Amino acid sequence: MQQTEIIRYALLAGLLITAYLLVLAWNQDFGSGARPADVDAATADPLFDLDSPAPGVPDPERLAAERTDPADDEVPDIVAGEVPTLAPETPGPAQEGLIRVRTDTLNVWLDRRGDLVKVTLPGHPVSLDAPDVPLTLLDRTPNFIYVAQSGLAGPDGVDARPQGRPTFRAERDLFEMAPGEDELIVPLVYEDEDGKRVEKRFIFIRGDYAVRLEYHITNPHPRPLRMALYGQIRRSGGQPPDYSPPGMGMRPYIGAAFTTEDTRYKKVSFSDLASGWESRVRGGWLAMLQHYFLAAWIPESDAEHIYRGRQRPDGTYLIEFIGPVVQVPASGTEVIAATFYAGPKIQSRLAEISDNLNLTVDYGFLWWISVPLFRVLDFLHGIAGNWGVAIILLTLLVKLALYPLSAAAYRSMANMRRVAPEMKRLQERYSEDRQKLSQEMMNLYRKEKINPLGGCLPLLLQMPVFLALYWVLYESVELRHAPFVLWIDDLSAIDPFFVLPLLMGATMFIQMQLNPPPPDPMQAKIMKLMPVMFTVLFLFFPAGLVLYWLTNNVLSIAQQWFVMRQIEQQAAAKASK
Repeated sequence: MQQTEIIRYALLAGLLITAYLLVLAWNQDFGSGARPADVDAATADPLFDLDSPAPGVPDPERLAAERTDPADDEVPDIVAGEVPTLAPETPGPAQEGLIRVRTDTLNVWLDRRGDLVKVTLPGHPVSLDAPDVPLTLLDRTPNFIYVAQSGLAGPDGVDARPQGRPTFRAERDLFEMAPGEDELIVPLVYEDEDGKRVEKRFIFIRGDYAVRLEYHITNPHPRPLRMALYGQIRRSGGQPPDYSPPGMGMRPYIGAAFTTEDTRYKKVSFSDLASGWESRVRGGWLAMLQHYFLAAWIPESDAEHIYRGRQRPDGTYLIEFIGPVVQVPASGTEVIAATFYAGPKIQSRLAEISDNLNLTVDYGFLWWISVPLFRVLDFLHGIAGNWGVAIILLTLLVKLALYPLSAAAYRSMANMRRVAPEMKRLQERYSEDRQKLSQEMMNLYRKEKINPLGGCLPLLLQMPVFLALYWVLYESVELRHAPFVLWIDDLSAIDPFFVLPLLMGATMFIQMQLNPPPPDPMQAKIMKLMPVMFTVLFLFFPAGLVLYWLTNNVLSIAQQWFVMRQIEQQAAAKASK
């Protein structure tokens, strides 16, 4: 086989490997099929009573009895049981109305059990065509269920009453954050017939998507009360109703994610939830993910919790945490708290809320390259004030960092192009003797000091960086609805007039003209078709990705032309001596 053919096949293999890795990533992250919920079953109980305990799961009392520690008065560290079976109840007049909360970042609807049954994000419109319609993250409709629940389980938990979960009362039905107000507290109060008082307090902070949940428990009894906080996210399978893929049918991962003792970021797909999943973690978090946004429960970090997920009989999926039993002293008070996040995947904020929560911005197996690339991109955006300009500057910096590798490749290509006439003469002279042709070509390479593989390896080494940058541009919520210039008002959507893809195809064609011609006619035809195929492919890619590829092509053409000119000048100077 001729050395030039080796180069072509190696480059083709590199492209195939890249495509294969992308297909694997899409299949792993985006291909989890989820069975939609049975609508009739899912909406049979509008207040969504909790499930019955799983068979064979011990409850807190059983755990306490099985302890080897002889201290009978010690509170068990972990609640392994689930909220006991709850009796169905019919919503009364007091339960029918929802409590609405308005802040600068969140619109929240709470039912009378203190569950978040709808959340919209006023700072993130559902589309640029409807700028006044906020994106709906959580919702409860006949066709789609996505709600967050919380309560107090355990021996004395108010949600474990035989008569069902309690109904809270609020002082009004609308709570709105006033201008200049940094904090909004929404208190919901429940008092039972024995005098036990529970205040379920939601605390909203201006400019934040994290909501702090606090249970303030007052115990009037002469004995301690034992309770455990739990939090749940219940969701129908599949993409949100108003979701439209950002081109080419690409489907980002949608499903559950946890942090565990062994894995900082563990995705548990809907199909895995159908089989049941459980883990014990100190601190930790659980989340439901979709493209650009997530909902997550983050309990206190100083205690061990049980995390689990499963599919309900109605077809919806449930993930939950159950905290340790907390003892409310006799004639005393206690506060149990957790944090709920509903909003965009802003890496810096997620990292502040909990360890590893920022990993929900899923950059795939090349995250260790993608994370620093995004930090640089974010820094450049702070300077330029435009994400499109930041992408161009980032591509330039990456190109400069990889300049030695790409320059070596282009020098090899330039030398191959320089000796192309001589190679063609050898092919014509030894067309009937492949062995002799290969020998003469190797002699030519040694004479001209050309490495036939020199143009291949450097380009292959750059592919991980290109793939990592691809995921940065695809996964970063900051680029959603981010304008560039003129007609490109959303870098996360396709170019409406296909100008960028066409320019990208043109630059790719120019690159092909700068490369040495393939010796095999079939290869030459394939190489001529590649710009056309890539142009068609990129018609349906988000504009931010096409802008990156276009910029990279332009910079590559400039660098390749510069290197080729140097090689030609050196050859001319050598020939004139």
